[in-house]
Amino acid sequence: MENVLVIVAPGQGAQTPGFLKPWLEDPTFASRFAWLSTVADLDLAHYGTEADADTIRDTRIAQPLLVATGLIAALELFPHPTDAFGKVGAVAGHSVGELTAAAGARVITAEQAMVLVRERGNAMATAAAVTPTGMTAILGGDRDEVMAALAEHGLTAANDNGPGQIVAAGTLEQLEALAANPPAKARLMPLSVAGAFHTEHMAPAVGHLGTLARSVSVHDPRTRVISNRDGNVIHEGPEVLRRIVGQIASPVRWDLCMETMEDLGVTGILEMPPAGTLTGIAKRALKGVETFAFKGPEQIEDARAFCDKHGETSEMDSSPTWRMVVSPVKGTFHMSSEAAAADVLPAGAPIGEVASSRDRISITAAHGGQVVEWLVEDGDLVSPGQPLIRLHPEGGAA
Repeated sequence: MENVLVIVAPGQGAQTPGFLKPWLEDPTFASRFAWLSTVADLDLAHYGTEADADTIRDTRIAQPLLVATGLIAALELFPHPTDAFGKVGAVAGHSVGELTAAAGARVITAEQAMVLVRERGNAMATAAAVTPTGMTAILGGDRDEVMAALAEHGLTAANDNGPGQIVAAGTLEQLEALAANPPAKARLMPLSVAGAFHTEHMAPAVGHLGTLARSVSVHDPRTRVISNRDGNVIHEGPEVLRRIVGQIASPVRWDLCMETMEDLGVTGILEMPPAGTLTGIAKRALKGVETFAFKGPEQIEDARAFCDKHGETSEMDSSPTWRMVVSPVKGTFHMSSEAAAADVLPAGAPIGEVASSRDRISITAAHGGQVVEWLVEDGDLVSPGQPLIRLHPEGGAA
């Protein structure tokens, strides 16, 4: 059996007071952290060591703190980043963790991630101040009954984290009405967040971040990036960033992300610090998959050993990613007859469809180019992120 390593980055709520103290004892980590703090224009070292729980709950602080920690810990884990691309089967981030994952996959730089997360946190805090809103975790209960209760109260399932864990979001009045009449056998746990993230209440933040994102230069990812929107593997840099922006006001489908990990044949999941939340979910949802919660620098050698154990050469790393089109999901590939007969494909040309267990997804050649070779045949079963066709950019060098 092949091993597949997936690295995940947690979202807001994973931070705890003082969690950065052991990390900042390392001069290299501390200097890199100071640099990213400068980019974010926040004293993140103070917030990660001295500030109390209420202070670091602030969206403007929590989000940059989480992203900076994950990015620098990744450099500790993989001092030579190119080593990671030969080992990591896929990356995913929960909510704001998607920015960490995108930078780790080299879609954006660490500095771009810090500017975006600073603006994301500010914009979401501003949006949350318009109407008193919040979020409540619903643990247990029958899924259909839980979803019916949310619909009845006008609430959104802002995070779908898999069996027995859905996070409801909406106005405080809507959440109070839910608490007064909860679904049977479900336990409600109000979350300490500033507002109804991943709902329509965050729409103003999407507009602000979208304006900024149009000026960000991106690259196609160096490893599979699993999207919160639908669990699809996204291979075009601009689309990765578009989805991260839109996700501010859309539900996080972590359940579908885990389905994709399962489709990939994941054997090991390593969660970047501050770790514990996503590995906890994985233990319940992905039976038999080994997990590693990377919490502190004392675990660095064990974390590297875990990556060595589960990491294998990525099939995406064998060719330059800018000339491949990959499958976003597991399913059956149906080749377009027009693409099959073409020697050159224009940008955006359809190459076929992948029929998954959920739907049929049209696949296009985003950048176009001369057909070098087809890597699959019509009717083949494909996995998420599997290369379908290799293209030579017209006018470019191989």
